Amino acid sequence: MKKILSIIALIAITLLLFYINLPVINYGFTGFAFLIIVVLVIAVVLSTGISVSQQTNQVKLARMPSKFLYISIAILLFYCFVIPFFTSMKMLRTDSYQKLIGEVKNGQKITNHIAPISIDKIRVVDEELAYLLGEKILGSQPALGSQVELGEFCIQKVNDELYWVAPLLHSGFLKWFNNKDGTAGYVMVSATNERDVKLVQQVGGKDIKIKYQPNAYFGSEIHRHVYFNGNATVGLTDFSFEIDDSGNPFWVITTYTKKIGFAGKEATGIILVDAQSGVMSEYTIAKTPLWVDRIQPLDFIEDQLNDWGEYVRGYWNWSNADKLQITEGLTLVYGKDNKSYWYTGLTSVGKDESAVGFVLVDTRTKESTFYKQSGATEYAAQSSAQGKVQEKGYRASLPIPYNINNIPAYVMTLKDDGGLVKMFAMVDISDYTIVGVGNTMRETLTSFKNVYNMADNKINPNAVSDKKTVKSVITRIQNDVKNGNSFYYFKVKDYPNIFVGSSQISNQLPVTMIGDSISVSFDQDLEEVIDISSFANLNLKGSLKSK
Repeated sequence: MKKILSIIALIAITLLLFYINLPVINYGFTGFAFLIIVVLVIAVVLSTGISVSQQTNQVKLARMPSKFLYISIAILLFYCFVIPFFTSMKMLRTDSYQKLIGEVKNGQKITNHIAPISIDKIRVVDEELAYLLGEKILGSQPALGSQVELGEFCIQKVNDELYWVAPLLHSGFLKWFNNKDGTAGYVMVSATNERDVKLVQQVGGKDIKIKYQPNAYFGSEIHRHVYFNGNATVGLTDFSFEIDDSGNPFWVITTYTKKIGFAGKEATGIILVDAQSGVMSEYTIAKTPLWVDRIQPLDFIEDQLNDWGEYVRGYWNWSNADKLQITEGLTLVYGKDNKSYWYTGLTSVGKDESAVGFVLVDTRTKESTFYKQSGATEYAAQSSAQGKVQEKGYRASLPIPYNINNIPAYVMTLKDDGGLVKMFAMVDISDYTIVGVGNTMRETLTSFKNVYNMADNKINPNAVSDKKTVKSVITRIQNDVKNGNSFYYFKVKDYPNIFVGSSQISNQLPVTMIGDSISVSFDQDLEEVIDISSFANLNLKGSLKSK
């Protein structure tokens, strides 16, 4: 009877450990083997008989465990430690690690890849600020805020607009128990407009109920739901919350395998899970719906890029010749083709301030492009922007690269200690001493262009964007003073845009009047209000022109 009870107890413990840990049952994954080792150790304890001598009060082993248990444990330990050591050791598999990222193409100019962008499309809300704004809208509804908490924000494009999106999650076991049908919606925060914050609780007139999520329990916990529905033999990672273009919530889960023994994680596709119904659809990378932005997990690409740069000359590279390493981590950006990319700078080992180039990795296909262009690291750009307003003590957000009039530039926000955006900054990637700051993105852009144009002896002239020159007549002109600088807004005959320039651009602007003939040059861009590069009043003789 004791033996039967021991077997029942062992089976129950095994099932419980299996249910809690969700080990991947496949070669290259050690979780399942470790679980079996724990079970076998428990079996050894249960099968060991103990007797106590009444005469000597000595404890003796009445029976020994089966040798089969010891052999099984030895085999599993060999599988967990010895095999991974020889099949996954970087010293023995250097070439495999270095090539895991795939072919890294050489790009010509990074501005050919990063899209030119209107200032109202620049990302000014980072994840930290998105969370603060999300918490604020939850706090405005106490009944809801006491039941749920914000999940992790994921940046994504929804109908060609950039948003941070986070699910509402159960805030505890009792909250889940009393609301098993799911939490009521998700939060959307515009990445380009901090005033655009939405609590979405209905789609198509139907209430949203996010039943399957990480903060649920038992079969509603998202990982367990996917695992026990036919996915126990595949690696599952990067549980990202995304919505389709209609606003329906889904979990995007990356499937992966091991390419180098027990290491070298490689994404193979996704499992798309309806967050409300739990319905699952499995896709290869090539067949994944276009609205899904992210397949390649950040940590996979980060490790693979570092290995690609580290082992460029093999494992025994004592001099660190040609070694590269990523700078501040990876940032998700969008390119000219409207695709999303992981972006990072690359710096030589031991060089922290200057990047030797930049890499863009397609977040879906892992196609990688390396731009050999010297410039500032993200940290150096942040320091430069903060130094511009050091008296205010603001902190710069993580820089985002943009194509500003064919100039590769970092854009970032400057925040106070409370995490609120106070100013904006633009820093030239190729020369981080060229910095523009302002209270609005328009002011920042104008300041950046002014500094850029005045520093043309320091920069690569090939980076300057195409300019257009217009000769016309002033039809309207008005000045505006911002931060102690005078800006002049004017319109000309037969040209639809408004032009703006500071008195630093030309000393003729303050004395220009309606009806004056002028010649103005400017960078061609997408803006309704265009910053001028030079200005000449043709009615004035002996004028000075700014180039």
